[in-house]
Amino acid sequence: MDSEKRPPEIIIVLDRLRSAFNTGNIFRIAEAVGAREIVACGYTPAPPHPKLEKTAMGADKMIPCRRMPDAAEAVKLLRTEGVKQILAVECTDESVFAWEYDYEFPLAIIMGNEALGIDEKALKLCDGVISLPMFGRKESINVGNCAAAVLYAIIARAGKTNVCT
Repeated sequence: MDSEKRPPEIIIVLDRLRSAFNTGNIFRIAEAVGAREIVACGYTPAPPHPKLEKTAMGADKMIPCRRMPDAAEAVKLLRTEGVKQILAVECTDESVFAWEYDYEFPLAIIMGNEALGIDEKALKLCDGVISLPMFGRKESINVGNCAAAVLYAIIARAGKTNVCT
């Protein structure tokens, strides 16, 4: 694979996701964008898991996954492993739209529980916060849909837009 078709190096950290179906969907997205790995934190379902396998459609066997007790520990470990930038995906007063952020790779993004968000300890350890605009009253979307939109915004921002073969 030539360098023009090599995806940017991205690690996806999932913090306390409840749904194995959502997690499986994120495995499919991770595989589609060439993510390096998924880090499942807390009670996030991880392979092998029958409900996750259903929506992952084989991607759970293609994308490496490791477990961590919590997202703060994952952030600390990823820093020791040379990850240049760790960003939370969360709506806050300081968040920047995903397509406007200046990314450094290898990059880790943290996706949080839809009801609880990202653990506060992990959030404080991040280099920044990215988000998608929310105009509706619910001010949230499904975590799998969010992961897809954010990951493709990162790829576009990195200049990796001509990768269809």
